[in-house]
Amino acid sequence: MPSKTQFWRTITGLVLFAIAFGYVEAAVVAYLRSIYTPLRAHFYPPSSAGELFPLLTLDQLRVLGPEHTVRLNTELGRELATMLMLSGVALVAARKPREWIAAFVLCFGIWDITFYGSLKLLLNWPASLMTWDILFLLPVPWVGPVIAPILVSVSMIVAGFYGLWREYNENPFPMTRARWAFIGFGGLLVFLAFIYDFPNTAGGGNPNAFRWDIFLVGEGIAVLALLSAVWRRRARRGAEKG
Repeated sequence: MPSKTQFWRTITGLVLFAIAFGYVEAAVVAYLRSIYTPLRAHFYPPSSAGELFPLLTLDQLRVLGPEHTVRLNTELGRELATMLMLSGVALVAARKPREWIAAFVLCFGIWDITFYGSLKLLLNWPASLMTWDILFLLPVPWVGPVIAPILVSVSMIVAGFYGLWREYNENPFPMTRARWAFIGFGGLLVFLAFIYDFPNTAGGGNPNAFRWDIFLVGEGIAVLALLSAVWRRRARRGAEKG
């Protein structure tokens, strides 16, 4: 079992990496917006600062020049590399698969929230938590109000840290296949909420109303699956003490 010093050194390293990476990600987005904001003016009238929608379509990018479709492919590769980097640092910090999962979700959550905080610092964007953003491009565009990914990230930070703490204390979550299945199903629903409108947004339309019903059901299922593991362990301890 690692010492308490080793545990907190690991947590500190993960947090520092995630915060720094979140800022780097925001800086890249700041550069990209300086490129794409003038391009949007070829097709859409000037709008409020930081407006992302309607998105430029593939046909519009091709009209503007082949270098823009090449840049889009570069961006897709960067997003994949982002996930690999978060996975890699979590792998370095972990001793077993469950620790790797916990470290990954902890890093992802901190990275994502730092990303939005850094965008606010660099670009004074988003205007509010209800501002719409394009979250990912793989495998199709994910869109939604900023508060939605932040809610997911907060739950990931709590779950990731608590999971690592339990592993450190040799008292892991009693995760069954059923609980993993519920978490996976909840995550799938959250994913579907983000991509539900992609045929419209990818085609150059303004986003339709976000599917909060799908999102909240998915988030709730995943969170309750984790809480059931916590309650189960506490019930066992109570029975043992009784």
